[in-house]
Amino acid sequence: MQQPKILDELRAMSARVGKNILLVQGAGGNSSLKDGDVLWVKASGTWLADAEHKDIFVPVALSAARAALARGDERVPLAPGATTTLRGSIETALHALMPHRVVLHVHSVNTIAWAARTDAGEDFARRLQGLSWHRLGYHHPGLPLAQAVSAAIAQSPVDVLILGNHGLVVGAETCAEAEALVSEVEERLALPLRTAPPGNEKALAGICENTDYRLPGDPRCHGIATDRYCRAIATSGSLYPDHVVFLGPGLPILDQDERLQDMIARTKSEGLPPPVALLVHGIGSLIRKDASAGAEPMLSCLALVTSRLPLNAEIVYLSAENEQRLLNWDAERYRQQLTASR
Repeated sequence: MQQPKILDELRAMSARVGKNILLVQGAGGNSSLKDGDVLWVKASGTWLADAEHKDIFVPVALSAARAALARGDERVPLAPGATTTLRGSIETALHALMPHRVVLHVHSVNTIAWAARTDAGEDFARRLQGLSWHRLGYHHPGLPLAQAVSAAIAQSPVDVLILGNHGLVVGAETCAEAEALVSEVEERLALPLRTAPPGNEKALAGICENTDYRLPGDPRCHGIATDRYCRAIATSGSLYPDHVVFLGPGLPILDQDERLQDMIARTKSEGLPPPVALLVHGIGSLIRKDASAGAEPMLSCLALVTSRLPLNAEIVYLSAENEQRLLNWDAERYRQQLTASR
């Protein structure tokens, strides 16, 4: 199927946004462009950062996708003539129902830090004043989220959507306008970064010696363990879907007087898989050597989000039911598989 020239603009914008870890981490986030009755949307499991050198966009039949959404069907048909084996993004339905020509969905760390709070209503209203925006609570990605968005935009036109415990969606006429709108929201929602003590990499190297674990490449990840407030947040639950998908629920912690081998043995005896990543109390973070390419960016994201949450924030976590629904979802397993083979 022939690709329209304007798709190059979406590729360039997507690659820029995808390389900014404050906006997108790993396979997270998605973008789309409507061209007549075709919706070009990022393929599930691909990375926005790869948009200019990989074919990551899938052509979807727009009117058929909207009709499927109206009858509660998550199966989204490809456009006539499309031959790709890739699937459209998990959020294809959301992109289809938004009336804007260009839709951009990011997992902005500033937005997540706000959208994981129950006490930020007045701040949102003040900071986003003048924009056409709406805030939603948490909804399972895919059809449930799309249905919630559909109900919201039926009430009044919306260019900016704040998704509870999830991220940010903007709609605009052009790629440049969508990117600029994300930048404006980011500037309005910017939060100060709390500086964490550095990790003790020498001690971490000793702890993970002769194990299946290693130090993360991003030293910021250690702040989750060395800052007591970040540590408390990270070990109390899951803040957003991609954390659950790529790192597992919550984040376990290794006490300083406990051997890593003993912790892993105990985990296995409980019938649980070894954690993808873990914290060493007051020392730093570790990640499995065989972790997927999408796992470490999620650890960095957690450090960036928790260090932006104010000390007096009232935080809401995903429920155990939310976590299990994500972990048992075929669409997310597919995304994990593609990310693992990147």
